[in-house]
Amino acid sequence: MGRLLEQGKISSAQMGKMVFLAIVASAVTVVPSYTGKYAENDLWLSPYLASLIGFFTVYIAFALNRLYPQQTVIQYSTDIIGKVPGKIFGLLLLFFYVHMTGLIARGYAEFIIGNFLPQTPISVVILTMIAVCAYAVRAGLEVIGRTAQGFFLLFLFPLLLMPFLLQDMHFEFLFPMFERGLLPSVKGALIPQGYFSEVFLMSFLLPYVTNRDKSMRAGMLVILGIALLLTCINFFILLVFGRQAADYMYPVMVAFRYISIADFFENLDSVVMTVWILGMYVKISVFYYATVLGTSQWLELSDYRPIVIPIGMLIAALSFWSMPNLNEAGRFDIVAFPFYGPLMQTICPLLLLGFAYWRKKGKQQSQAQIAAVSGSAHSEKQEG
Repeated sequence: MGRLLEQGKISSAQMGKMVFLAIVASAVTVVPSYTGKYAENDLWLSPYLASLIGFFTVYIAFALNRLYPQQTVIQYSTDIIGKVPGKIFGLLLLFFYVHMTGLIARGYAEFIIGNFLPQTPISVVILTMIAVCAYAVRAGLEVIGRTAQGFFLLFLFPLLLMPFLLQDMHFEFLFPMFERGLLPSVKGALIPQGYFSEVFLMSFLLPYVTNRDKSMRAGMLVILGIALLLTCINFFILLVFGRQAADYMYPVMVAFRYISIADFFENLDSVVMTVWILGMYVKISVFYYATVLGTSQWLELSDYRPIVIPIGMLIAALSFWSMPNLNEAGRFDIVAFPFYGPLMQTICPLLLLGFAYWRKKGKQQSQAQIAAVSGSAHSEKQEG
């Protein structure tokens, strides 16, 4: 069914860039604030601790794909736990992704309106982005993959601007290190781990990767790259704001407003915003695509394109219904997201993997018993 739905192919490198941008695009804006709230001046360590769940999730996604190489999680869940339980699990997972896509779209709109377009209706910002992403989703997986490949280096460009913050940095903000042990850094890692678990999006892309033997390595490099990127950003934010980093909702954007190159290039936050929008476009497109592809497979359709617009309308509706205001969004990120994401994208797939190995072992034992009985019967017949 997956082959009928999607004819496009991507490389493992394109898959890695898609997943990288799908995770990090929104994480870079809020993770320094959330980690700083708990880890304080040890916030630079939290991304590394959070990345552990990312490495584990990559292994789970790859192990499941190795057992069912031509299927996505929506398809092989029915093979592993049965048709009815598998359909129920698939429906829950699809609801999770459509809900998350709506939350991502709303978070994007709140950021744009709060920082750059305060007079623009939020509905306009959300609907225009969903419309552009819908066009990409209808165009297919190859288009999204090439877009991610084209925007990848451009998204990393703001890192080159960070050294220009040196005049505003205070290295004494690093100390004292581990004043209260590792516990604050562990608490600061709870929210980023929700972002790292999103690497399970690989399970929707792996059946269409041409060089699948390199997929495991690509996934691990994605997690390592995100950990390094978030650590660098947290480090720079700490040196600029110290423990006050948690007081800003978007500390990265505030920090870039400090940059002045030769008293000529200023207000570089607008450049950063432009690059960030490109990253959010890829992020929403990847989540949107996974939702559409998974829904088509759950409904056993022969083409996913007819449901792109209806799913887009549902995403837009959920972006309004699920988040009444920015304060509620922050509360959701702190209270629910650290458990909501890993539950659906790490723990449940881990249970699927356990059931799959159990069934495979049981099948092998049954085949061995049948072979033993057949061999015994054959030898008795020869003796007779």
